[in-house]
Amino acid sequence: MSGPAVSIVIIGRNEGERLTRCLQSVAAINPPAGGVEVIYVDSASTDGSPQRAAALGARVLTVRPARPCAAVGRNAGWRSARAPIVMFVDGDTLLAADFVAASLSDFADPRLAVVWGHRRELAAHDSIFNRVLDLDWIYPPGVSEFCGGDALMRRTVLQEVGGFDERLIAGEEPEMCQRIRAHGYRILHVDRPMTGHDLAMTRWSQYWRRALRAGYAYAEVSDRFGADGTNLWRAEARRNRVHGAMLLAVAAGAPAASLAMRSMAPIAAAAAIVVVLALRTAQRVRWKSPDFTTRLLYGLHSHLQQIPILFGQLRYWRDRRAGRIASLIEYKDGGREPGGAAPAGQPLSRSGRG
Repeated sequence: MSGPAVSIVIIGRNEGERLTRCLQSVAAINPPAGGVEVIYVDSASTDGSPQRAAALGARVLTVRPARPCAAVGRNAGWRSARAPIVMFVDGDTLLAADFVAASLSDFADPRLAVVWGHRRELAAHDSIFNRVLDLDWIYPPGVSEFCGGDALMRRTVLQEVGGFDERLIAGEEPEMCQRIRAHGYRILHVDRPMTGHDLAMTRWSQYWRRALRAGYAYAEVSDRFGADGTNLWRAEARRNRVHGAMLLAVAAGAPAASLAMRSMAPIAAAAAIVVVLALRTAQRVRWKSPDFTTRLLYGLHSHLQQIPILFGQLRYWRDRRAGRIASLIEYKDGGREPGGAAPAGQPLSRSGRG
């Protein structure tokens, strides 16, 4: 008896009601010929997530790594999968109803390893953080160098490259994608809705920790894979160190100069520099959104985030020198109901994903 056409692997840790909505969206998809199996991989949740998933029909696996990370859960999921194609889904997302069935024909090309579509925020206007970070998901369709955590992948290719690197606290998808491309396979970003994401970010502290994690990943990936000739993220990490240090110097130096000069001119000059940088970025990303205010806020974010990203890099190098293994850097609270969420499977956007 043949197995399912697609294995849907959901990973999660203490997602609460978000996981319920994710599983319900998976159950509501238009199934491809051959059907699907649903696997939920739990990373030591304490909120009853495994029981929640089992009650909704998923096959449940539990992993208890020393350091929980997405790579461990995804690897456990695809290695347990029976289908030739694996759809990875994060537990804080909703899967669009038509994405899986509409995307399987793309795998007629034997050199195509990964297909990914558009991910957008479900509640982009719930907070200024959601509104701005929604644009971070937007990428143009076409052949790409990487994918994000939500994607369709050929299982034989995952076996060939050894899956995700479980040593990484973040950044495991682009690292694996580089190995996939080195084996001669292609990654395709398609112009169709894939998932809606529940960022659930309402506080500056969450924003800071998310950017801190990104910085840690930049440093870790560029350190481990920059010296092997691939130079993965080495340029990005270097740019952040320069950009972040300059902004930090401006942020610290302007108030000091104002006190010394007994004038607000240095602070005004520093603010003007930041605004000019934000305006320039807003112009460059006008293809991402027609709304100027959103683009301007995104411009501010793209520069100001460089400071916590820099601190994330510094934290990695501190841990490396001390021989410490970092714990998971989490920024979310427990599951909640996102305001204005699109119904499961409803088209979310045509703009992009990352």
